[in-house]
Amino acid sequence: MIDLLAQQYNLVLSSRKKILDYIKTIAEEDFLKENSTFGRGSVRNLLVHICDTYSSWIGERALKKSINYKPFEDYKNLNDCIIYFDLVNLYLNEFFESFGNDYQIELEINRNGQLIGLSPLKLFTHVITHEFHHKGQIMSLSRHLGYTPVDADILR
Repeated sequence: MIDLLAQQYNLVLSSRKKILDYIKTIAEEDFLKENSTFGRGSVRNLLVHICDTYSSWIGERALKKSINYKPFEDYKNLNDCIIYFDLVNLYLNEFFESFGNDYQIELEINRNGQLIGLSPLKLFTHVITHEFHHKGQIMSLSRHLGYTPVDADILR
């Protein structure tokens, strides 16, 4: 199972690379421009939120790491976000190694002050679907800013 989930994450990384390459074509002021109708408000904020979610569920809750979350404003440009994604990738690699072939075990996870049981498979599924949800928002937001989004689907 570890190989299967790692392969699946490689598909996520391929889609992410396509989007990050696309975002490089967006002007810096548009990258930072706030729009309250799109979740976290800007392309930058959505990228950081994606990373924060991976860090929270995989890094902090599953791997029991102490995470220092920074405000959106600390991420000045796309490269700052890419560095955060590099850290997220390290968490995922450790996650795959830590849970070996047993993705169905129940982990005791704190969610909003309540302990719940979640499997590593469910946590992994949650974070990757969350990323795709917000990548869709990024594409829509960029369209509203006058850009033509790229096809970043897994199947392209």
